[in-house]
Amino acid sequence: MFRVILWSEWKWSRLAITLGTIAGFGLPMVSLRGALSGDPAEKPAELLRAVQAWGTLYPALAGTLGLLMAIAAWAPDHRGRHVLALSLPIPRWRYVLLRFGAGMTLLSLPIAAVLVSGLIATGTASLPEGLHGYPVALAVRFALAVLVAFSLFFAISGSTARTAGIILGTIGGLIVITILAGVAGVNVEFLGRIPAAVFDWPGPFAIFAGRWMLIDV
Repeated sequence: MFRVILWSEWKWSRLAITLGTIAGFGLPMVSLRGALSGDPAEKPAELLRAVQAWGTLYPALAGTLGLLMAIAAWAPDHRGRHVLALSLPIPRWRYVLLRFGAGMTLLSLPIAAVLVSGLIATGTASLPEGLHGYPVALAVRFALAVLVAFSLFFAISGSTARTAGIILGTIGGLIVITILAGVAGVNVEFLGRIPAAVFDWPGPFAIFAGRWMLIDV
């Protein structure tokens, strides 16, 4: 049964997973393009700024993948009005676990892409003295961010389509506004204490905050 559920989720999410895997593989390479070219003129401060700027895309990619995969996981049930789920001779909790496991199995592809690309990029880059690569730590953090986003959005998407759409749209909009405001250096005081409650520890999205650095001192 797991293979059937995995195949159904793949059909609904193959475009997002494919593009996410390509993006996950490309991010480490692009962020270290100066060091990969072997340019000795690349200063440590300039390289770190470039890596930090590209690093803002890792949490954005993780959140987007978690959201899209959560929607795709429940799409067949919403379209079939949950008739299939209710007709299966297994408990509801087991069916939910199978759906969740299939989603995380597919999400392992972009996670693996980030890890492999990070290892290749840091292994072939000409890093200035004093800087070190942390591809495994970055991949683990990316995996945790994907897990958090998928878990939360998966639980929300399991409700009615309209309710899930409203909640997911609100949360997604808040995440996008906060990320873009942080990149642009814009103050988000008009949102009150909401960003701090959501993105600061022990908020549900604390894993998304802070610097995402493939290389550092």
